[in-house]
Amino acid sequence: MITFIGILAVGIVLILLLLFRPLIWRSSDVHGSREQLNASIYREELAKLDLERKTAVIDQASYDQSYAELRLRLSQDAGQQEPEPVLRSPWRTVVGLSVLIPAAAIGMYLWLGSAQQAVDPQAYEQTSKKEIEEMVEGLAAKLQQEPDNLKGWVMLARSYKVMQRPVQAQQAYERAGSFVDSDPQLLADYADVVATNANGNFAGKPTQLLEKALKLDPDHPMSLWLMGTAAYSAGDFATAIRNWEHLATLLDPDSEDGKLIQGALRDARAQSGQPAASTSLRAAVAPVANADAGPSLGVSGIVEVDPKLGPNIKLDDVIMVVARAPDVRMPVAVLRVRVTELPLRFSLTDAMAMTPDARISMLPSVVVEARISKSGFAQPEPGDLYSEPQTVKPGAENVRLYINQIRR
Repeated sequence: MITFIGILAVGIVLILLLLFRPLIWRSSDVHGSREQLNASIYREELAKLDLERKTAVIDQASYDQSYAELRLRLSQDAGQQEPEPVLRSPWRTVVGLSVLIPAAAIGMYLWLGSAQQAVDPQAYEQTSKKEIEEMVEGLAAKLQQEPDNLKGWVMLARSYKVMQRPVQAQQAYERAGSFVDSDPQLLADYADVVATNANGNFAGKPTQLLEKALKLDPDHPMSLWLMGTAAYSAGDFATAIRNWEHLATLLDPDSEDGKLIQGALRDARAQSGQPAASTSLRAAVAPVANADAGPSLGVSGIVEVDPKLGPNIKLDDVIMVVARAPDVRMPVAVLRVRVTELPLRFSLTDAMAMTPDARISMLPSVVVEARISKSGFAQPEPGDLYSEPQTVKPGAENVRLYINQIRR
């Protein structure tokens, strides 16, 4: 900061020197009187007039008339009083502007914001976030006066969803009423919010909303994904496979979403007993499933967060510690707790198994990672904070998961 102030001061001095140079270092040539200048001009004109007479350009009568006119003009100019210089002493002007210009610059600097705010993305993000919250609260207050503005309620609901406030988002969707019924994306968002408030349970209203969305658009990606997720959670693997297979035909298989859906399909097929690729969860645990594994083994350790990520964490965020087989997306164990328990000492055991035939103790190795989720869903989303995954053997202790990255 001191360096910045020093550079700023030097810059102001240089600018003032350039600005005041004509006032302080005036040339001595400007001090000649106007009378002297006029006399010089008339001498030149007289010399020119004499030359014209000698070369017979003009006759004697013309010469006498022109000479008399020049003498008359000279006597008139000589009789005028010399005006005083406009800038007899420039120092009052110099001192005034030297104070005024820096004061104006500092005032604009304080009004527009500090240099740190201008170059610090985190400070800018916090300011923008505050402005967005004020805008959303202003919209909510306006809608209290306009309860029939259904489009406004939808806008408010989507804003609350982005701000990770699902309870308020659901209330706003309810106020939007029939405006949601004709838009599959709004129906899917509504279902997502309701399920979030029900701790991920899609039974009842969320499923009804998704069914309505798929009637409007059978190829709607988000609705297909959520419908498959709802079916998978309910143990209806056939319905999950049907929806996810449909979704897979709409995605690029080499994209991140395409790879995600392929992994989900492998796991769903494995759960339903259908043939699956060798990287499915069932295939991963099969080599040791029938072996005498001895005592049940888990994985334990601690989850810590980089202090620099503190401003990105909210009190209602969820920490998820996930264990899965290598090269398989479907977890074998998941621990969910609130961020208020940080730093977190965790223990993943067979008691947390997603399915009875896929447990940590049945794996030759396990990939463990930690993530702070904004939505509470198992699927990673932009804005989540996460650690580097670590591959360990069942029974590992003191595993340190350091959350220091943000998913973009």
